[in-house]
This record gives sequence, structure tokens and C-alpha cells, in this order.
Amino acid sequence: MSMFQNLDITASALTAQRLRMDVVSSNMANVDTTRARFVNGQWEPYRRKLVVMEPRQEGFSTYLQAAMNSRDSVGGGVRVTKIVEDPAPFKLVYDPSHPDADRNGYVRLPNVDPLKEMVDLMSATRSYEANVTVFNATKGMLMKALEIGK
Repeated sequence: MSMFQNLDITASALTAQRLRMDVVSSNMANVDTTRARFVNGQWEPYRRKLVVMEPRQEGFSTYLQAAMNSRDSVGGGVRVTKIVEDPAPFKLVYDPSHPDADRNGYVRLPNVDPLKEMVDLMSATRSYEANVTVFNATKGMLMKALEIGK
């Protein structure tokens, strides 16, 4: 594995985690949005979004098998395959004075849980920080390798 391949792998992880943080931010910004989409003649609340990631190349089992056979192989990083909507049901809150209340006085609120979003944000932030550390360590090794040639 070349040092530059390590930088590419780390950069792919940084990009994926940054997108994950952006999606969490969008979820938090829409935590009270009751009119996100117009579906079948009525407004539907905002649905929580989730990021789906996968390895850029082959799966983990392929690399495990290669390592057991002592072949020199490495993964190719990560990529975001799609952003999906959480199918969890909307929250119902009794508030007859709300403009979006149904005839029984219930308002459908987004399926966004701020606690879950904060945990997801902390996880993405920690992953991002870890990848920055790996990137800086690799960069430091490359700089030391250049110093050897002096």
C-alpha cells in the first residue's frame, strides 16, 4: 500500500463523515417542521434522514481472507451510497390550536428525536477527528521521508 493510497482512504472517510454531520444538522433544523412535503392533497411533516455508507471496493470478508492468505491488500475507503428517510412513524401531539391540527386536535410532528441526533452527531464528530489524526500522522510520515533524502 502506498502512502498516498492511505491519504485517499482517509479523505473518503472525512468526506462521508462530513456529509453525515450535514444530514444531522438538517434533521435538527427541521425538528418542528410540520409542512415539509405536499402528499395526496395534504402536508406531511419532515422525515428524518439517514446516511448509508459502504466500502468503495470489496467487502470486509474479502480483505480478511486476503490477510489470512498473507496477500498484500488494503481497502479502498468508504463511499456514501444514498441518503434514506427513516420510516419511523410521526409523533402525535395534542394541540387543537395548531394550524396543522387534524379534526381531533392532534398534530403530526417529525420523527426526529434530538437525543438520537446528538448521539449521531457525536459519533460522526469523533470519527471525523480520528480520521484527521490519521491524515496528519500520514502527512507527518511523508514529511519525515522527504527529510531523509536531504
